[in-house]
Amino acid sequence: MNTESLVNRRAALCGIAVALAVPSGLVTACSSTSPGTSSTPAQGGSTPTGSTGSAGSAGTKLVALADVPEGGGAVVDAPGGKKIVVARISATEVKAYDATCPHQGSIVAEPSGSTITCPSHGSQFGTADGAVKKGPATSGLRAVAVKVDGDQIVLT
Repeated sequence: MNTESLVNRRAALCGIAVALAVPSGLVTACSSTSPGTSSTPAQGGSTPTGSTGSAGSAGTKLVALADVPEGGGAVVDAPGGKKIVVARISATEVKAYDATCPHQGSIVAEPSGSTITCPSHGSQFGTADGAVKKGPATSGLRAVAVKVDGDQIVLT
């Protein structure tokens, strides 16, 4: 059995054990990405649509704009123990999504270029809209409304 199979099997077993013991702990306990910081759209940038508004309180600071590299991004902590993935599309535009992969609940990796990848099974999502680019996920990432407030990315 190769290392990747063992890692995937271990992640699946961890998820099952945690889901049985503490259903709300599934995502946190089995995350393969270390905690980071998240961000939101920059001034003049567009705000993602389809936000559930459940990621936290409006105005909550997520991450400094300077900490989110252009063409990349960050996975950050949000209020309520949730993770948000922030993608910096350009110098003035950021997008944010719930970092939970819709396939099996793993936390996605930091964006690279125009893609956000789930390390568990390889699903890929577009940074501009959170849409599925490659499965096994069949639905995209949920948008989180953010904006740039001074030098910070905050929830709206």
